[in-house]
Amino acid sequence: MIDLLFFVVAAALAAFGLYVRRRRQPPLPPGPTPRWWSGNLHQLPSSHPWKTYAEWGHLYGPVTSFRVHTTTTVVLNTLKAASDLFDSRSSIYSDRPVQWMYTELAGRRLTAFSILASHPWFKRYRKTMHSGLNPRPTRAYRPIMQEHSRKMLLNFAVSPEQFVSHIRKNAASLILQISYGRTSEDQIDYFVKVVEDAVATQAHLVRPGQWLVNTYPILRFIPSWFPFAEFKRVAAYYKEQYKRVDSLLYTWAKDQIKTGDYVESFVSLNLRPDGISQEEDDILRWCSSALYAGASDTTVGILISFVLLMTLHPEVQRRAQEEVDRVCEGRLPTWDDEPNMPYVGAMIKEVMRWNPVAPLGLPHVVTQDDMYEGYLIPKGVTVLANIWAIAHDETMYPSPFAFDPNRFLGPEPQFDPRKFVFGFGRRVCPGQHFAETSLFLNVSSLLAVFNIAKAVDEKGREIEPDVRWTSRLTSHAENFACNITVRSPELLESLARTD
Repeated sequence: MIDLLFFVVAAALAAFGLYVRRRRQPPLPPGPTPRWWSGNLHQLPSSHPWKTYAEWGHLYGPVTSFRVHTTTTVVLNTLKAASDLFDSRSSIYSDRPVQWMYTELAGRRLTAFSILASHPWFKRYRKTMHSGLNPRPTRAYRPIMQEHSRKMLLNFAVSPEQFVSHIRKNAASLILQISYGRTSEDQIDYFVKVVEDAVATQAHLVRPGQWLVNTYPILRFIPSWFPFAEFKRVAAYYKEQYKRVDSLLYTWAKDQIKTGDYVESFVSLNLRPDGISQEEDDILRWCSSALYAGASDTTVGILISFVLLMTLHPEVQRRAQEEVDRVCEGRLPTWDDEPNMPYVGAMIKEVMRWNPVAPLGLPHVVTQDDMYEGYLIPKGVTVLANIWAIAHDETMYPSPFAFDPNRFLGPEPQFDPRKFVFGFGRRVCPGQHFAETSLFLNVSSLLAVFNIAKAVDEKGREIEPDVRWTSRLTSHAENFACNITVRSPELLESLARTD
């Protein structure tokens, strides 16, 4: 009872202190009216928060703010605001928030996605990951990408109704080979599920307002056996799960390398024959894990969106197929064909824009008080770029909810979404070129070999796809029906002959 009373008094004093400080400061960016104690907790949506934040942007302006108890979040709903702060002022907007439930209690503080910009390992992470993902090594990966794409196409032909599973396996098997040198298809379903579970768990652990310890860090000292300490038991469970996953593949790769019988990979290229220090070993383990986690989820979401959009827009699919046929003349596309396929390139950009796979990106933190457009953004505040709102900004993209690749063609193309869907500033995704190469090869190859259409019922009537999106850190199209059929038996036969 004494502990509970202490918590209530401490929380009240913190809220009162916040109120007093704000009375003496310039105004925060505008937003919905908060309650005194809980702030805007009652107004936060249970799903797809980026849409609510975009609505607030229309009501209150491009830069808005909301509060959950004593924690303030600022949302940037336009490209100008996001670029002004995350790009032009990247020196103070590149940090990550300390999310006590996720980064501290669940042990994710040193992941490449969560590490503080001030941490001495941050620059080493970026340098190490860039060495494996920049355009030069990506050129060397192209034959591997094409081989994994070929396997995916064969799987599509055998069981097209399981296209989502085939897409996930393609992404996982590709990055498993590149990161760890694992070429076996054994346990691939397990590794796919590992990534799915990790994404779902992270979304649960970082959800605003979900855990009081994020707002009142003093709660982390409560013993795990305490009646109100269920959060500590949850965090301890996930911490052990994460530890096992982080070490499993890395340990396997190092064991293979010790035998001398291994496939060259990101891990093998960063291990020196004379050994590496424990610190270097930890950095390599975190970086290889980041490669696997990032590439296994983002490209998956974009490819699933592609299948959905081809189902909904047969006219776009036909035009893209005509371009593929004209350029390739009966063979599968390669990356060298990319400059000669402007419509396919425009279509991929439009898929990325139409439903950004990371609608809010990852949170940034400002490291000192800053003024923007007459508003104060205080030190330590979490700042989000609403990538979904930017992608649907009608001043940049007229008719933003229409799917139209033509917007990126012609003498005056609209703004290239690749310049924001991969993030901003020092935290921009280091795997952007790798992702773009993989997407082009997979999309163009699917167009060459298959037709994608609406499914039909037992009476031959078309079934309209049920368009719904998951609401996690990454947003994927949920299960929908479609009909995938072979359009080029000759190409499919040539793939089978090389199997």
